[in-house]
Amino acid sequence: MLVEKNVPLQPFNTFHIVAKAHALVRISSEDDVVKLLADPEWGPQAKFVLGGGSNVVFTRDVKPVVLKVEIKGRQLINQTEKNFIVEAGAGENWHEFVTWTLDQGWPGLENMALIPGTVGASPVQNIGAYGVELQDRFESLDAMDLQTGKTFSLNAAQCAFGYRDSVFKHGGSTSVGPHPLLGLKDRALILRVRFAIPKAWKPVLGYADIERKMSESHCTQPSARQIYDWVCAIRSAKLPNPAVIGNAGSFFKNPTVSAEQCADIIARDPKVVHYHLSDGSIKLAAGWLIDSCGWKGKSVGQAGVFERQALVLVNRGAGSDGNGATGGEVMTLAKAIQTSVYERFGILLEPEPVVL
Repeated sequence: MLVEKNVPLQPFNTFHIVAKAHALVRISSEDDVVKLLADPEWGPQAKFVLGGGSNVVFTRDVKPVVLKVEIKGRQLINQTEKNFIVEAGAGENWHEFVTWTLDQGWPGLENMALIPGTVGASPVQNIGAYGVELQDRFESLDAMDLQTGKTFSLNAAQCAFGYRDSVFKHGGSTSVGPHPLLGLKDRALILRVRFAIPKAWKPVLGYADIERKMSESHCTQPSARQIYDWVCAIRSAKLPNPAVIGNAGSFFKNPTVSAEQCADIIARDPKVVHYHLSDGSIKLAAGWLIDSCGWKGKSVGQAGVFERQALVLVNRGAGSDGNGATGGEVMTLAKAIQTSVYERFGILLEPEPVVL
């Protein structure tokens, strides 16, 4: 086990924000976690689990020990009558994993192509795109309790998935057992994730961008590979490449309101983009709300709102010389956007990234 000290975190977060980890340990196996927890100096210290760094905003140097998850491996471990059960290490790149499953002839994750981050982070955020969420394809996961060193498994119910939410984003748990947990925030490190990929594949369509691609291609029955290609093209056209422009993807969650609330907003803003959900509630497009408040293209210091998608905040500075956006600038911009949207629509937008 190697503990690196005073490690720059700029290469490890897609916003490219300058910050340092007081101590960083690369986790490439379960044994690495066991050794860390048994170490008399580092074991008792607070810890911060870092995957691909695509969903975090650093506002300061990180004092907890940073656990950089790099556990690899992907394999078909079982088949049922209905599903292929595929397992991947928490450190696997998510998009590369999606591509690999398609190459193996196991379609079902294609709508979530090109989402940045790692496999281990996917259940934490319950990632989703174009009509498919992680919970729709999730089977189970293995994790380690960072206090006791014990490994445990969770099924979908125990993960308590919600919209961009899970048990891993909440605190309050005091024990790990077979029952649903109150919260595992800062307590657990995900080791492996298993997916139930349906053998009877059906395309998930219905989103305007997908329907537009179908119309342009004169294709009414797209294959999984075709949907994958469309999603990659749509995301590439709308969202900045983190390797070129620092960002954390969609910065705010799309808010959910009642039918009455939506009707009130429509009465004032008939063009509001909204989607009806199965439970009768209505999801509003946060990007549209932000754009309507005039934020697209605006900046606070080196932090700005992306010109092609108001839901994305970006780092306008190169950052390599320390002159890029700071975490403080990003959060000042985010709070100003929240205030504008609340004053106009009465809706408080909730950020997606973890702010540290």
